[in-house]
Amino acid sequence: VADLVLETWDLQCERNGREHRTAEMSSQQLVVRRGQPFTITLHFTGRAYEEGTDRLAFNVETGPCPIETSGTRSHFTVTDFPEESGWSAVVQQQDEGSVSVSLCSPPSARIGRYSLTLETSTGYQGSSYLLGDFVLLFNAWHPEDTVFLRDEEERCEYILSQQGLIYWGSRDYITSIPWNFGQFEDDILSICLKLLDTNPKFLRDQNRDCSRRNDPVYIGRVVSAMVNCNDEDQGVLAGRWDDHYEDGMKPISWIGSVDILKRWKKSGCQPVKYGQCWVFAAVACTVMRCLGVPSRVVTNYNSAHDTNGNLVIDRYLSETGEEDRRSRDMIWNFHCWVECWMARPDLVPGYDGWQALDPTPQEKSEGVFCCGPAPVRAIKEGELQLKYDTPFVFAEVNADVVYWVVQRDGSQRKSTHSSVVGKDISTKSVGRDSREDITHTYKYPEGSEKEREVFAKAERERSSLREEEEGLHLKIKLSEGANNGCNFDVFAVVTNATDTERVCRLMLCARTASYTGAVGPQCGMKDLLNLTLTPRAEQRVPLRILYEKYGESLTQDNLIKVVALLTDYQSGDVVVAVRDVYIQNPEIKIRVLGEPMQKRKLVAEISLMNPLATPLHNCLFMVEGAGLTDGQQIKELEEPVEPQAEAKVRVDFVPRQAGLRKLMVDFESDKLTGVKGYRNVIIAPQPK
Repeated sequence: VADLVLETWDLQCERNGREHRTAEMSSQQLVVRRGQPFTITLHFTGRAYEEGTDRLAFNVETGPCPIETSGTRSHFTVTDFPEESGWSAVVQQQDEGSVSVSLCSPPSARIGRYSLTLETSTGYQGSSYLLGDFVLLFNAWHPEDTVFLRDEEERCEYILSQQGLIYWGSRDYITSIPWNFGQFEDDILSICLKLLDTNPKFLRDQNRDCSRRNDPVYIGRVVSAMVNCNDEDQGVLAGRWDDHYEDGMKPISWIGSVDILKRWKKSGCQPVKYGQCWVFAAVACTVMRCLGVPSRVVTNYNSAHDTNGNLVIDRYLSETGEEDRRSRDMIWNFHCWVECWMARPDLVPGYDGWQALDPTPQEKSEGVFCCGPAPVRAIKEGELQLKYDTPFVFAEVNADVVYWVVQRDGSQRKSTHSSVVGKDISTKSVGRDSREDITHTYKYPEGSEKEREVFAKAERERSSLREEEEGLHLKIKLSEGANNGCNFDVFAVVTNATDTERVCRLMLCARTASYTGAVGPQCGMKDLLNLTLTPRAEQRVPLRILYEKYGESLTQDNLIKVVALLTDYQSGDVVVAVRDVYIQNPEIKIRVLGEPMQKRKLVAEISLMNPLATPLHNCLFMVEGAGLTDGQQIKELEEPVEPQAEAKVRVDFVPRQAGLRKLMVDFESDKLTGVKGYRNVIIAPQPK
């Protein structure tokens, strides 16, 4: 019998991409999900394939040192009775010279880039053909994959959606910024795989690292470490929080992960400057979604950074409300991390589901700056011994804050204060541009019996600071929205809930602040030495905050921290209130002109009004959107924008993909920075 000779073959990238939901990244290469069959076609020349006479076998190999025992190499023959536990190949159909073969990986296969080789043999003669390579991803659609997620709408949001919203601002003013995750954009998949191959665990032991790539827990931990560069591990982003970003990009200026990941690759894996928590979290979310793990960015308001693990955050204030003797413990206005959905076969049963992963470099875990995966359920139940880093995340959402007022003679007075950590934990809703509150997944209702049990289990006392009915109370209120460029009032609302008149000192102080709780110069102050409070009455004391005072020192986070101290002369008691005021930026208006259709030019008109009393210089708009714009477009304005005048640009682009897309915009200038806007655009499919 003549040899069987392979003439051409087709990996059917497009068809397999559609069936495996990887179409947007598989026009040029084959990208498939594990546990799900994919079809390739073989064309033979001279004679057709004959079952029984000819033997077809395949080799798949991944990583630099593929070994069968490590799960990084497999040799398997075409058979009608495939085994579930390994790779398999089955003939699907046969025409004259061509054969369609269905290949399938086990749902526990290692993910990554594989080479695919065909071996044909007839009698003792054989040939080998390298058919090319393909990428294998996690498969949330397969019930036996450890990342299996049952709900289709959730899979669409947490794996397939390339755009989202990240929650921001302050607890009293929750706002969101749009983000372009772009996990299916050109080259992002290869960059994510490069990130796995740059990680120190791979460089130390390539065989062991590749053999563990079937485990989303392991991959999540690697990604958490590689998104920051604190271990000098060629990580993606350098973090910076001091308001000096001249030699890089301000963290608030980014609008997507694609730009960051491409810069990292282009620079030969030098860290990209600069990131803060939401940037680290968003890039990790892109990488995990790209690899097929359901992921979302979550925001925790009033987030504790408890350095000594005692679950108490001590803050020290002078009598004039200034921070004194900084302890390393901090309360961040908000803090973002990622949740990834996966089973935890490495733990006792009951902790599958959402896992917290925090790529922002804060504390070391097993010698490396990474955090998680910590099961969200373990945080809620106070099971602090369960891996990984559960105590750290538990503190972020549960610590108590104690304010100490340091008197002139150096003595300290503990104040009564009811600010609580871990509020309004937020993420984007599934399929909608609204906020979903997921606080209940991290903690039981405050003051409930269950909450006390959890604290007892965590061997901690919860100092329950319930507001006493009696005594003096203090709150800070805001009259109306605080808009950038405008003056506004905050009020100290003082209540005397006793039957006697009280004479007090009220100190009100406002400072510009960054979201980590660090404060800048003072931008408003009032000190009333003799405030008389009538019994059972409320008093409002205004503090005017002027743009000319805060404008120069406002950080990119647009926050002003207002601290009020009320001292009762008779008892010496001190009451503290703190409020973070978010300064609102002007709105970016986006008009889409014309009928949006795939592969047809579309024009967007983008504008913003200058709300400040001074001209804006060096104005530019950055525009991007997965499937809409090919990468990022930057439009610079030649002229300064005068006060109350409009900055306006037109952008044209050709949408590559149909469906619902977001056009994201960021505005930068010398005095107004990180202004965000987005517009949902529905792109009609190209007529056939």
